[in-house]
Parts: sequence; structure tokens; C-alpha cells
Amino acid sequence: MIRLGEQEPLIKPKGMKVEKGQDKNIQLPKVAIGVFSKHLFQDIVEKFKCREVGYLSTANLNKKVYILEYKKKLFTFYMAGVTSPVTAGDIEELHAQGVETVVIFGNCGVLDSSIEDCSIIIPNLAYREEGTSYHYVEASDTIEVNPKYKEDFIKILDKYHFDYTMGATWTTDAIYRETRDKIKYFKSLNVKTVEMEGATIAAVCKYLEMDYFTFYYAGDNLDGVEWDERSISELTNIDKKKEVAILALEIAHKISKGRD
Repeated sequence: MIRLGEQEPLIKPKGMKVEKGQDKNIQLPKVAIGVFSKHLFQDIVEKFKCREVGYLSTANLNKKVYILEYKKKLFTFYMAGVTSPVTAGDIEELHAQGVETVVIFGNCGVLDSSIEDCSIIIPNLAYREEGTSYHYVEASDTIEVNPKYKEDFIKILDKYHFDYTMGATWTTDAIYRETRDKIKYFKSLNVKTVEMEGATIAAVCKYLEMDYFTFYYAGDNLDGVEWDERSISELTNIDKKKEVAILALEIAHKISKGRD
């Protein structure tokens, strides 16, 4: 059996790609902020000073990368790729170009109907029902999430008067295989949320020896007789979601200050 740590990848990340006139050798700010929502991504680009410096590329999609200024600090800013394989690729490419810490946030489903729509969830453990994380760390049912920065983030939540829930998340590859039996099973383990990237973010960052923080805002509710979409549509409760985005900027700023 070949151990994970002994495997050398054939294809290695080279960093983001650039358009004509952009600096292909640019070193990105060490702290990056990734958001899964295209609407929140565009809102931040429009509200804050941002300079386009390149793009992350997949087979059928290019995602712009910016250098964002927030409270006199510079950050790498990008739209995080949905699903574990894509978000893993994002982190690998950004790390190859100088990023050492990522803050990634977005929507999730909840397995507890008492968690209010758009409220904040801080994952501290992920159940690994996806495939990507197993290529980065040894096989196990779970992986620790957010070993750092939870207390710093809670202080920010208190400052901005946000309620929050902390607990385990279920990371899956297959949104249409979130069956009633699986939901019942993970609820029995006191799992709070379901999403598609959490375990992989933790695994990739552990493998690359990167710092990170990831959090969610509550979307659809799976804790009922029927599925309740609530605010899973990106434009539903968009004003509240825009407030959530500030939390990501604040924790990134806190992390950046701590690195100085």
C-alpha cells in the first residue's frame, strides 16, 4: 500500500492564470477570502477597492481573482469553487502563488430546524462523505474543522450581533442523495449542517500546512417532512447575506493583523 505522504503528484499547481498586461509573477497577499455566492462576490468587488490580477480556470469556467483592500490591509479575493474537487483546486493554485491562509464562507443546509435562516454556523468537525479529502489525509470517518480562530470569530459575531451555532457538519458529493435515512443518521450524531466542501477544505489545508477558517450561513432546511428551501436561492434575504460577508472580511483582517 502506498502511503499518502509518499505520493508525488504528476500534475502540480502553477498558480492562477493571467490576462494580457497582468503580472504572471505576482505574489498574492498571504490571506485569501473565498465566497461561494456570485452575488456576494460581485457586491464586495463593487463596494471595496479591488484590483483584478488574474483568474482561476477550470475546463468551462474562469473565475476572476482580485487584490482587495479592507481597513488598510490587502487580501486575495476570489469566488470559491462549489464542490470539493473544485475548491481543492482553488486552494492548491492560490497556495502555489503565495497564499498561506484562506477564509471561505457560504451557504449550507441545516439538519436542525431551530437554526434560523441566514444565521451563522461554525463547523468544528466534518463527516467525510465526499472523495477528495481522502487523497490529502488518511482515511477516517471525520476530520477536525477550524482548529484555530473560532474564539476570534465569536468575538466578531458578538460585535455585529449575530447568533451562531457550533457543531458538526456532513460533507457530501451528492446533493440528490441526501436521503431521509442519511439525514436521520447524521441527526442522530448531532450533526448540524450539510454542505459539499467543509471536510475537503480542512484536509487540503492540513496537507499543505495552511491556516484556514470556514463558516456557513444557514440556507435550506432538511429537518422536516418536506424539504424547505428557505433562503437557498441566492437573492432571497440578500441584504442579510451581505451583512454576513462583512464577517468574513473582519476575521480575515483579524488574522492578517495577527501575522504582522
